Amino acid sequence: MTLTGKKALITGGGRGIGKAIALAFAEQGADVCVTARSEDEINSVADEIAALGRKGVAVCCDVADRQSVEAVVQRAADELGGIDILVNNAGGGLERTKIGEDDPDNWVKVIEINLLGTYYCCRAVLPIMKVGGGGKIINVGSGMGHQPRATNSSYNASKAGVWMLTRCLSMQAWEDNIVVNELIPGPVYTELTSDVFQLGAAHPAFKSEWVKRPEDVTPMALFLATQPDSGPTGQSFSIARRPI
Repeated sequence: MTLTGKKALITGGGRGIGKAIALAFAEQGADVCVTARSEDEINSVADEIAALGRKGVAVCCDVADRQSVEAVVQRAADELGGIDILVNNAGGGLERTKIGEDDPDNWVKVIEINLLGTYYCCRAVLPIMKVGGGGKIINVGSGMGHQPRATNSSYNASKAGVWMLTRCLSMQAWEDNIVVNELIPGPVYTELTSDVFQLGAAHPAFKSEWVKRPEDVTPMALFLATQPDSGPTGQSFSIARRPI
């Protein structure tokens, strides 16, 4: 699963799943641009990429800001010499409450980060991938985007939108040798989920499920990044241990 000579852009790349994927891609030969809002975190990841012998670029970006996204995507393409792989990993939830008991501003913010951020990045990278002859777009989704929940509607709705965006985009992008797929990690222990999950323990609601490390997600990301242009597109690939 070599990525020698490939150029990757990873959002939310300063920690957690994004960082793990960035380092895994670099280990397989890719030059990588990582973006997030925390400058210290992405600079550290870029240094680790450089230590692996690959080019690491760190650029701050708020994916909910379209102009910021467009500037970052162009800078990544300029510094790396193109973009072959985009991993839309930036995202998260802000509250777990019922509709009517929630904060409407937080609800909208989750949609902006998870759904609009993914849309902005996809839209900005398309012309660059077309010029390069194709590419891979990997949207990090969630099983919660495929199943309803009573107390996390903003996250569920945003990830459901990401899944539909993946499918819609795949139907047009294949003509330019661009494949678009969703990666569902299942429960992963990160800084953002430490109040919900315990590393290595069973999922609190699904006993068949295991709480993964960010590094456990990288084999599927590598699989999707190394598929041929004629490979699967518009599909959802899950490493969860339950139906979604």
